[in-house]
Parts: sequence; C-alpha cells; structure tokens
Amino acid sequence: MAELITGEAVALDIRVARLASRAVALLLDMLFQFSLLNFVLWLTSMTSLVTDEAFSAGLTILLFVLIIVGYPAAFETFTRGRTLGKMALGLRVVGDDGGPVWFRQALLRALAGFVEFWLLFGAPALICSMFNQRGKRLGDVFAGTIVIKDRVPAAALFGPVAVMPPQLAGWAASLELSRVPDALALTARQYLQRFWELLPAVRDTMGRRIADQVLALVSPPPPPGVRPEIVLSAVLAERRRREESRLAQRRARRHIGAPRA
Repeated sequence: MAELITGEAVALDIRVARLASRAVALLLDMLFQFSLLNFVLWLTSMTSLVTDEAFSAGLTILLFVLIIVGYPAAFETFTRGRTLGKMALGLRVVGDDGGPVWFRQALLRALAGFVEFWLLFGAPALICSMFNQRGKRLGDVFAGTIVIKDRVPAAALFGPVAVMPPQLAGWAASLELSRVPDALALTARQYLQRFWELLPAVRDTMGRRIADQVLALVSPPPPPGVRPEIVLSAVLAERRRREESRLAQRRARRHIGAPRA
C-alpha cells in the first residue's frame, strides 16, 4: 500500500504491484522480446546473403534497440502504462501523481531497464525495489513513476459509477447544485474512478468525507441510509445531465437563429 497525491491534492491509498507479479510480467515481456530477437537474427542472416556486412550489422543494431528499448517505451505510451506482460498480470505504470505515463517517462524506464535487466541481470532493480517503500526500481525512480495493480474486480461491474442510481433519481432531480464547484466535483469523480483500488476502510472514510463536503452545498438532503459513493454517483450524474441539457438548448437556439439559405 502507498499514498498517492492526485492533482486535486487528494490522498489516495493505492495498491502497489508486488515484486512477484512485476517479475512475472517482466518474464512474459522478455519472452516476447526474445522471440522477436530470434526473428531479427534470422532476418539479418538472410539479408547478409544479398548485402554487405556493414548494412547487416547496422540493421541488427537498429532492430535490437527497437525491440529492447522501443517495445516497452511504445507500449507504455500508447496503452497508458501497460506492456503485454503487465496486461496479463493486471498491472499499470502511472506517474507519481496518479496520472498517465508520458513518453519521456516510458523512455527513461526503458533505457534504465536495459541496464537493470539486460546488462546487470535485474540485480539493481531487485535491490532498489526491496528498499523502496513503493517498490520502485531504478527506472521508476528516474522517471517519477510507480507500478500499480490495475485489474478491476468482477464486482466492479455492479459497483458505484457516475450513473444515476434509480432509487435516487427523484431526489437528484430536485437538487440545487449551483454551489458545487468544479474542483469538488472533479475530486468526487476521481474518488469514484479509484474506488476499487482503495482499501475498504480508506474508501469508506474518504467517501464519507467527500460526500459530506458535497451535501453541505446541496439541498435537500438525500434519503437516509444511502452509501456515500451512491450519493456522489447520483450528484455527478445529475450534474452531467443538466450540463448536457444546457448544451443541447444552446445548440438548438443557435440552429433556430441561424439564417436560412
């Protein structure tokens, strides 16, 4: 477990990926890379029959760099922090602030990984991960990233999301929401998005705190006995519905007021 501070200065306790799951994900990635390297060696051996040795050597080096460094950097950039091995184990690389990993960070991790795993057989990564509170290897330290558990439990399909709970639709429609600031609404949305990554005690405490802040600015109060995350989901869904309704009305007025051809 580790504390993560979001862009809204909200502390979240996230589930940091364990060393064993990260090692298995790494082995899967390296098996895939070894397969590609074997194909590259076969390809360059074929090209050496029709080209000179310098061209074959240059092609081999280029393809080697693309596989060893380009593969993790590209995958983590375009899949928002996941390689094939991490997808299989339900892991994801995120920034220290919980945001998506950027190409610069992914490239730093890949370059450091070449030294840690391919040159030094993983020893620096193992030592650093054992002594770092967040289980970071050197590449994570340099890039400002952290590897977390990202797989959503099956129960999340039925859990609280920013949709309107049917039992609160009537209450939400009567709400006065003008006093709820955008920053507080964003904090509530981030909490719901991270709901299944939080430890139960932490998410209950945080949910009550955020719900109390929201309910202090809206009226009337919700029905008794409703969980905080359900209340927040109803408020956000109603807020979104009203924003979409206002946007549709403005578009309709512009369409009516537009001169006809």
